[in-house]
Amino acid sequence: MRNTIKDNITFRKLKNNLFHGLILGATLLCIVVLSILILDILYKGLGWISFKFLLSFPSRIPKNSGILPGLIGSAYIIGLTILMAVPVGVGCALYLEEYAKDNFFTRMVKLNISNLSGTPSIVYGLLGLSVFVRTLGFGRSIISGALTMSLVILPIVIVSAEEALKAVPQFLRHGSFALGATRWQTIQKIVLPTALPGIMTGIILAVSRALGESAPLIMVGAASFITFLPHNPLSGFTALPLQIYDWTGRPQADFQKVAAAGIIVLLTLLISFNATAILLRNKYQNKVY
Repeated sequence: MRNTIKDNITFRKLKNNLFHGLILGATLLCIVVLSILILDILYKGLGWISFKFLLSFPSRIPKNSGILPGLIGSAYIIGLTILMAVPVGVGCALYLEEYAKDNFFTRMVKLNISNLSGTPSIVYGLLGLSVFVRTLGFGRSIISGALTMSLVILPIVIVSAEEALKAVPQFLRHGSFALGATRWQTIQKIVLPTALPGIMTGIILAVSRALGESAPLIMVGAASFITFLPHNPLSGFTALPLQIYDWTGRPQADFQKVAAAGIIVLLTLLISFNATAILLRNKYQNKVY
């Protein structure tokens, strides 16, 4: 009997070690491949990074090409997307978690929001083309791109805000109610400050996704090559991913290096957003606890 138990324990440990080794090997393989890609991009693109590159317009000559319209266009898109998606998303999460009753309708709404967060972005691009570009008549403009991107990240913002609100302990709410606070006072003074690190982290990660998306912008008519800066929300525009895509399709070999430089700029922005999310989360967690 003892030998059987010992054999079972040994077999389970062997399976555990084997599974652990497979997972570790897969992780290391991903890290190696990613490192090779990043090193290749840095090797090709670092020499092209300069103030001239950041402040110049695209050109058909590689050494004269710059990324300024893409930077400005992406800034417009991200700024308007934050203004439109964040208040709606956080407000929706607050209603679903703090005010809505737990019934069949509410559960169906939450289920559909979760499903929408996994919908391919090209679907939102088709929706934006149909509704914002054609039906509402905004045309192929920044506002069409921002509204479409708002739809892309809205489910992500709602789901992340919901999870952050769920993580707030119930005894904090009960203590506030016991002291005579109203529901809104409890949300404003207790729930939101406690959930703020998780909400802000989710928002910044959603915005990072929007910064790297290209399919929805292609569908709403963003240009891949422009030599002017947008001056209002109804102007034509381009974005960093589209400009990089245009460079990778050029026949000249030097444009591959220009594209690598653009990828470095985009990766720097994405890493900055993610680092900001971590810093804000840690800062507000320290304040709360």
